[in-house]
Amino acid sequence: MKHGNKILSLAILAALSANTLPASAAAPDKVRVVVSFQPGKAAEIHKAAAAAHGAVVHEIFGMDAMALEVPTQALKGLQNNPNVLYVEEDEKRYALALSKQGATGGQSVPYGISMVQADQLSDASAGNRKVCIVDSGIDANHEDLVGNRLTGEWDRGTGWWYTDENHHGSHVAGTIAAVNNALGVVGVNPNKNIQLHIVKVFGADGWAYSSSLTTAVNKCGAAGANVISMSLGGGRPMKTEEKAFSTLAAKNVLSIAAAGNDGTTAVSYPAGYASVVSVGALDANKEWASFSQYNSKVELSAPGVSVLSTVPMGTGAAPSLTVGNAAYTVSEMEGSPKASASAPLANFGLGDKVDGSVSGKICLIQRGTVDFATKVSNCQASGGKGAVVYNNVAGGFGGTLGTTVTAIPSVTASQADGQAMLGQLGQTATVSVAPANYASWDGTSMATPHVSAVAALVWSLHTNCTAAQLRVSLDNSAMDLGTAGRDAKFGFGLVQAKAAHDRINSMGCGK
Repeated sequence: MKHGNKILSLAILAALSANTLPASAAAPDKVRVVVSFQPGKAAEIHKAAAAAHGAVVHEIFGMDAMALEVPTQALKGLQNNPNVLYVEEDEKRYALALSKQGATGGQSVPYGISMVQADQLSDASAGNRKVCIVDSGIDANHEDLVGNRLTGEWDRGTGWWYTDENHHGSHVAGTIAAVNNALGVVGVNPNKNIQLHIVKVFGADGWAYSSSLTTAVNKCGAAGANVISMSLGGGRPMKTEEKAFSTLAAKNVLSIAAAGNDGTTAVSYPAGYASVVSVGALDANKEWASFSQYNSKVELSAPGVSVLSTVPMGTGAAPSLTVGNAAYTVSEMEGSPKASASAPLANFGLGDKVDGSVSGKICLIQRGTVDFATKVSNCQASGGKGAVVYNNVAGGFGGTLGTTVTAIPSVTASQADGQAMLGQLGQTATVSVAPANYASWDGTSMATPHVSAVAALVWSLHTNCTAAQLRVSLDNSAMDLGTAGRDAKFGFGLVQAKAAHDRINSMGCGK
């Protein structure tokens, strides 16, 4: 998630009252704003937009509000329209995942399942709960998601819920409900009982406007969702968005969102609203993830580092490397083609120039000086059959080729492994990047579905609890980490399914 300070012209600043902000827009002389208006006055707002030579770009479902794109000079008149309550910037919301690493093989249990105690509770009653996933859709035909109780929405901008061009939503869904079927992974609720409702707000680019998010969560409520899971966020609050979440909370819906991945004290929204649970990320050692935003709004923590889950079939990448008789653990060079190559290993130095001596060989390249795309492209231009980029500092890493298209497979390796391979030059190396249906990702995006799924699991066993009471029980039963009591990095601590269940059993709801 990246946020930049917007440079606002004096004309725009003068056009709005002190408690509103204008938006950046597709055209330099236009802005995209959300207008909240008097009940029953939608037709008048349409007329006002047209009169201002603007357009209605989104009508927010379930609310007297819509997004308009209008000329900058029309903002003052819009703000002063008697049918208008307020005008605010239509902020952007982003998917909150970081690095990606493919995986293949038989079924495994991700470390997060036991960390949140999901393996200590039965999900046999989970059919009485519905989790609404607001994200990029899912691959409904995925081998590890098929058979779940799935419903969803069609969206004019993003299409049908059962496809996932961004891959993010499928990863989230797997953490919640990947099936116990001898394939891939298992989710927190693995036995096809939990109800999932999918609302697709992201396309392949992984962002959406707040107005679209507001429509999405209102549709979750209309579909009967008990829990809304949002692995997304943005840098500024929105009145209209906040009102939607407050209304949902009053209707007994529990909303849960990612705290953000900037690693700062900045507050992300919707996680920052009082009616939304903000989720921070931990690693497998229950340590705070350095990318996880930390502030007074963080309420619960959950696994968010190297979380293995589902991605659309065949879209993941599983890298592998052998040199001679040694197999090395390598990471994905994002953008590498799915391919395999075997050839003698050759030292290609820093890979900063074309060198015909590596023709017909696998290039071993040290990280540094030039970008990864240049290194791999130079290897290819030299006649190299594949590339291995090893770290110039301790540890492994993941790289990306960006928009550069290459034809040879490429992977990354740790510094120690790279140095070991320097002693194997001339031996046959096999670099492979195979298609995968699963991937390990980092992010508060990955932590959020753990909490959403645990909330639904515990609630399914205590349907007499309200959403507000369940929230208190989850907070009070969390494993305290870091500074004693609630703190900025961990909130109340690591969410615990069994502990929450036991607490409600012994003390009642909301204790």
